[in-house]
Amino acid sequence: MAAPLDSSQPRLASGCRWGGNEENRMILFPEGAIKLQSTGRIVLERCDGQRTFGEIIAELQKEFGTTDPAKIRADISAFLEQLQRRRIVDY
Repeated sequence: MAAPLDSSQPRLASGCRWGGNEENRMILFPEGAIKLQSTGRIVLERCDGQRTFGEIIAELQKEFGTTDPAKIRADISAFLEQLQRRRIVDY
């Protein structure tokens, strides 16, 4: 699977949705569920199909200003690629 482009608009894939309560939010999908911790949850909450990958990266670079911007981009790209392979995220 290809890495997201800056113009890609990541979103939950068809059949996937948020579940649980505010404290214990998780992604529900046909094969199961994933409970996301801190950064993963912060990223996926921004994957609304409206923001582009580039916009998400810019927001995260502001939020985690002390982290190397290239590392943020690489880590988030790898995270979304992994979720796309599992058919949890589309872009």
